[in-house]
Amino acid sequence: MPSNSRAKLPILLGFSAIYLIWGSTYLALAVALETIPPFALMGTRSIIGGLLLLAYSVAKSETIGPASSWLRASVCGVLFFVGCHGVLAYAEQRVPSGLAALLLATIPFWIMGGRSILGRSDQPLARTMLLLLPGLAGVVLVAWRSVAGPTALHLSDIVLLLMASASWALGTIIAEGNEDEKSSVALSGKELVVGGVALLLLSALRGEAVLGITDVSLQSFLGWSYLTLAGTVVAFGSYSWLLKKVSPTLVATYTFVNPVIAVLLGWTFLGEELTAATIIGGLLVLASVAALLIVGGKTSRKEKTHGRDSAKPIRRSQKDKGRGRRPALGQERQSWT
Repeated sequence: MPSNSRAKLPILLGFSAIYLIWGSTYLALAVALETIPPFALMGTRSIIGGLLLLAYSVAKSETIGPASSWLRASVCGVLFFVGCHGVLAYAEQRVPSGLAALLLATIPFWIMGGRSILGRSDQPLARTMLLLLPGLAGVVLVAWRSVAGPTALHLSDIVLLLMASASWALGTIIAEGNEDEKSSVALSGKELVVGGVALLLLSALRGEAVLGITDVSLQSFLGWSYLTLAGTVVAFGSYSWLLKKVSPTLVATYTFVNPVIAVLLGWTFLGEELTAATIIGGLLVLASVAALLIVGGKTSRKEKTHGRDSAKPIRRSQKDKGRGRRPALGQERQSWT
C-alpha cells in the first residue's frame, strides 16, 4: 500500500466511525428500549461510558481537573444527557428512530440562534435566520406529516425532541470558552458520569422497574452494549482525534450524514415509514445544516487569516493565544447519541 494511502486510512476509518456508528445509534437505541426502561438505559450507559473515558484520560496522564470543574460539568452533563439523551430515549419509545434523528439534526439551529441572540455570532442575526428558514420549514413539514398522517404521533413527542435539541445546544453554549479544562475526554467523562447519576435518580423517581439479567432480552443487551462501547468510546474517540487532524467543518459533516443513515436503517430493519414528506422535510433540514457549516467554515478561515496578518507585529505567549476564542461551528459540542 502506498505511503499516502496508509496515511489517509486512519482518517477514512475515523469518518466511518462517526458517520456509521453515530448514525446507527438511533437503531441501537430503539432495539435496547424493547426491554430496558429509557432513563435506566441511558443512565447506566452514560455512567459506564463516562468511567471508561475517565480511565482512558488517567491512563494518558491527562489531568482530570480541579474539584471546581465538576460544577460546570454537572450543569452541562444534565443538559446533555438528561435534557437531550434521556428525553430522546423517552420519546423514541413512540417516535420512529429516523424521525428522532431528523429532529435532533436541528441542534446547530439552536446553537446558531442562541449565539446570535447573545451577540456571540460573527453572522448578522438576519442572515442566520435566513439560513435557518429552510430547516425550520422542513421541521414543520415533518412534524405536520407525523401528527396528521397514518401514524398519528402525538405533537407533544415532537415538541419534546425539539426541546431535547435545545437542551444540547444550551449545554454547548454554556461549555464554550471553558479554558480550565485541559482534556476534552476527561470533560466528557465527567459530564457523562454526572448525567448518568441524574438519569438513574430520575429513573427511580419515575418508578422504572429494576431489571434482572433475565428480564433483558439479548437484543436489548446488544443494543445497550453498542450504545455504550461503540457510540460513546469508539465514535467519540474518533471524533476527538479527527478534530486534531482535519478541518472541524469537515468533521461536522456528520451532523447531516447521521440522520440519513438513521432514516435508512430505521426503514430497512424496523419497517419505519418513509414518506415523501419525510424525505423533503429531511432534505430541507440537512440543507440548512450544510449552509450553516459552510458559512461557519468560511468565517473561521477568515478569522484565522486576519489573526495571522494582525499578529505579525506582536508576539503573544502560547497561553494568551487561546483566550477568548469561540470555537468554529463544527468544533463545538455536538450531539452524539
